[in-house]
Amino acid sequence: MDTEKVEHAAGGKGYILKQKLLTEEQLMGKNGMFARITLKPGCSLGYHMHTGNAEAYYILSGEGEYDDNGAVRTVKAGDVTYTPDGKSHSLENKGTEDLVFIALIINN
Repeated sequence: MDTEKVEHAAGGKGYILKQKLLTEEQLMGKNGMFARITLKPGCSLGYHMHTGNAEAYYILSGEGEYDDNGAVRTVKAGDVTYTPDGKSHSLENKGTEDLVFIALIINN
């Protein structure tokens, strides 16, 4: 599986490393993305709204600051986040280790 470097993802700081775990064909139009994402220290996924889909993160390692529609909290390995259709979120790695998580975009 190839890893893609995405600069300033959703307007965030630095870049993300995205490794798609399933192809679009395998997702069969039912989901928008199933990927392993790495945020290096100081990098973030910018604050963005979901329209026509929802997104869940499962944190594998590291620690980050998650903004759930304005409510900010720390997330770490084993935590799950969920952003429904019409809501917004962001995630920033403020630690010293990589923040690695699984991202699943669920189409409506």
